[in-house]
Amino acid sequence: MTTYHFIGIKGTGMSALAQILHDSGEKVQGSDYEKKFFTQEALEEKQIPILAFSESNIKKEYTVIAGNAFSDEHIEIQEAKRLGCTFYRYHEFLGEWLKQYTSIAVTGAHGKTSTTGLLAHVLDETFPISYLIGDGTGNGHVDSQYFVFEACEYRRHFLSYEPDYAIMTNIDFDHPDYFTSLDDVVDAFQSMADRVKKCIIACGDDEELQKIHTKVPVIYYGFAATNDFQAQNVQETKNGTQFDVFVRNTYYDTFTIPMYGNHHILNALSVIAICHYEGIQAADIKNLSTFKGVKRRFSEKEIAGQVIIDDYAHHPREITATIESARKKYPNKQVVAVFQPHTFTRTKTFLQEFADSLNEADSVYLCDIFGSAREESGQLTINDLQQLISGSEILELSQTEVLQQYKDSVVIFMGAGDIQKFQKAYEETLKNSINN
Repeated sequence: MTTYHFIGIKGTGMSALAQILHDSGEKVQGSDYEKKFFTQEALEEKQIPILAFSESNIKKEYTVIAGNAFSDEHIEIQEAKRLGCTFYRYHEFLGEWLKQYTSIAVTGAHGKTSTTGLLAHVLDETFPISYLIGDGTGNGHVDSQYFVFEACEYRRHFLSYEPDYAIMTNIDFDHPDYFTSLDDVVDAFQSMADRVKKCIIACGDDEELQKIHTKVPVIYYGFAATNDFQAQNVQETKNGTQFDVFVRNTYYDTFTIPMYGNHHILNALSVIAICHYEGIQAADIKNLSTFKGVKRRFSEKEIAGQVIIDDYAHHPREITATIESARKKYPNKQVVAVFQPHTFTRTKTFLQEFADSLNEADSVYLCDIFGSAREESGQLTINDLQQLISGSEILELSQTEVLQQYKDSVVIFMGAGDIQKFQKAYEETLKNSINN
């Protein structure tokens, strides 16, 4: 029995993978920065040890798995190589591990995490399964029939996988610090499609996905009549969204999801399509209606008459989708967007698109750009974005109480950096004002 040591165990994928190995009966530990991160709660619940970085954490007999955020110069990676440990990068290990199962990769520029969560929820109600969701949630089962996992296109890491099935939600230009153009992204997804063994479930409404050539069958889903699985008769209700599904133009059944917005219908259609393909009954697929959501995707709470939403949206298309969901769920409320851009390259590349998408909110507040570990600073500042959004303001961490003026509103905190510290600070000011 080896011990699996995770370098950067608090990363969303790493945390989920560590939980899967732990649930499968393996001995697991990991190391990371001291800083509190939302993924560590689940690790602590499962009593998986989290250590501070130190070369003394590494033993010769360990299998070491390193997060992709860390370079080969990291002290623990250096020590693992010096001792000759069995060593993997996250995506390399995952590629090996999933070979034991019927694997379903969920990939796409947007909607991966929500779709992986939705599919895992539906399958988990019917079968023993393992799943790895990009919000840090991982679950392993010794007798798993399926392995559902999120496959990220960044740095073409998803080419380490050879899944039985792949859901492809969409193709869009993102990660401009790595991809050079939309064509470069399309090329990566084409390479991914070539690695799928049985079938691809793809959004037929996405023009770029239409260009993918495949050796395996493709099932298309979407709103257009040309799709194999089509959503019609969409109705928003107080419980969510109801829609009819037609399979190759024949009525199949009516489904309800507890979310709002066309992107959620598309995600659900992909899940319905793969479940139908695998022979799962409509009655079981209807467990879609009890989905509780994934972390940091339209996570809501109500405080003092305001609806506070935490969302990972960090690309213009995601911001548009999140604001659309808020408008559909709360048609009579004002929508206030609080946005923290993530990485300088992304902000620079999509500056005008960010402005356009944020303009769909009634009021906009901007937080300083969150630089990633890969790029500490850029020439750009948050003021460059502010100039493109009329009436927008910069939000300082010490002055979040300015948001209290929006009575009976929806306040959405969006971003992939540490936007949650602004939300937390604001919630404190709200609670203090209630208590006073």
